[in-house]
Amino acid sequence: MIPVETLAAFFAASLLLALSPGPDNLFVLAQAATQGSRAGLAVVLGLCTGLIVHSSAVALGVAALFRTSAPAFTALKILGAGYLLFLAVQTFRSSGKAADSTAPPRLRLRRLYLRGIVLNVTNPKVSIFFLAFLPQFADPARGSISVQIFLLGAVFMLATVLVFGGIALLAGRLGDWFTGSEKARTVLNRAAGLLFLGLALKLALARR
Repeated sequence: MIPVETLAAFFAASLLLALSPGPDNLFVLAQAATQGSRAGLAVVLGLCTGLIVHSSAVALGVAALFRTSAPAFTALKILGAGYLLFLAVQTFRSSGKAADSTAPPRLRLRRLYLRGIVLNVTNPKVSIFFLAFLPQFADPARGSISVQIFLLGAVFMLATVLVFGGIALLAGRLGDWFTGSEKARTVLNRAAGLLFLGLALKLALARR
């Protein structure tokens, strides 16, 4: 089994990585600011579910495919970029409707949860990152590497929930202050749409 000291070091590193600005925490921030804290938390749970997929890919050796196969990497990132572009278009459209309504449209939590899963799973860079990061804290002398990878993935998810959950609660609170103003609501939605557009472009241009 992995020593407590190693797990503590891994947890600390995971917290720092979760705090650094990236597509996932920016996505949480945007969704929570426009849809509320509960929506942000639903996205966080979806992202963490996606991390289970990436942990499994590393443990089973599938993640190596995205590092060695350019077509597989490109196909997955195009899917992810296309999905983000779709969300950007939807957000821009809703910003126009928000100006004509007294309350911002709210999405179902299940839909937001699925958004988090799709965003995370369709980012091949997450698999490659896990492939490079998790094995550094695993040791064949301690037993099954696959079991250790799953354990490390769970610890990483805990760090993600704590950091991203805090972002969701804070962004949701700040977003609530804006919802009283139709103009502010429209600006907030359009800013979120621009963020999704930027994330789509960044993912589309990503290299292995």
